[in-house]
Amino acid sequence: MEISQIQSDFTVKRLYLPINFNIMKTLLNCLLVSFFSISLYASVPSPDWGVTGHRTVGAIAQANLKPKVAKIVDELLGGQSLAFVSTYADEIRSDAQYDKFAPWHYVNFPFDSAYGDHPVNEDGDVIQGIEYCVSVLKDEGKSRDERAFYLKMLVHLVGDLHQPLHVGQADDRGGNRFYVKWFNESTNLHRLWDTQLIEHYNMSYTELAENQDRLGKGQIKAIQEASLMDWVNQSRTLCLDIYEHTEPDQKLSYPYAYQYTNVIRRQLQQAGLRLAALLNEVLG
Repeated sequence: MEISQIQSDFTVKRLYLPINFNIMKTLLNCLLVSFFSISLYASVPSPDWGVTGHRTVGAIAQANLKPKVAKIVDELLGGQSLAFVSTYADEIRSDAQYDKFAPWHYVNFPFDSAYGDHPVNEDGDVIQGIEYCVSVLKDEGKSRDERAFYLKMLVHLVGDLHQPLHVGQADDRGGNRFYVKWFNESTNLHRLWDTQLIEHYNMSYTELAENQDRLGKGQIKAIQEASLMDWVNQSRTLCLDIYEHTEPDQKLSYPYAYQYTNVIRRQLQQAGLRLAALLNEVLG
């Protein structure tokens, strides 16, 4: 038989190989899962400030603790730093036994009102969470483990409160349902402020902590003497500004980063300074 005839026969047989419909079905399902995963990416709630932001707050706070308080913190945390434990409250969210703490990460109220104008969340919010953590840390009758747990929570919650989208509105879940484009990739406003703006700056948490704005003693004192409600109002003001300067489905890139990166750096610095002052007062 000639080679050309062999090739022709092989081609015909190859064309009529039986189709394995189970394999085809599996491949189709995989494609569908991939498609919907990409489509839903922007709607999944994001973690708070992201790892880099929270660790920056912890590192700044650690550097501003009084020696006596630093020793107490070291003993409570078993040698772990505030930066290390700053993400603990997010890490435990995958464990159902800690579901009751989920509302502690944020507070929502309408833009045309103030906190307290409406009934507060009976399940708690970031403000109530901070107040409860402080009450446990003040109580030396509590066990070491309990005080350590709420110290970890406090480190995280103070960071959360300084992320403007954590003082948002319930209608869009603090920006989680406010969809935008970040360098042509789909995301949401909350995720953008939690992680993507910080990641775009391309600095580690230690670099961010070491390169804070240089502040005078009077400036630091004013930051640290602000009340808990001052923190809330400051973040709400920033939140309103963000909504004023961001449109749904807007394509955001370098100009937006230029506009808000230093705002984020300031919020992280103030959160760290205030956390240190709070711990110095509570544990000092």
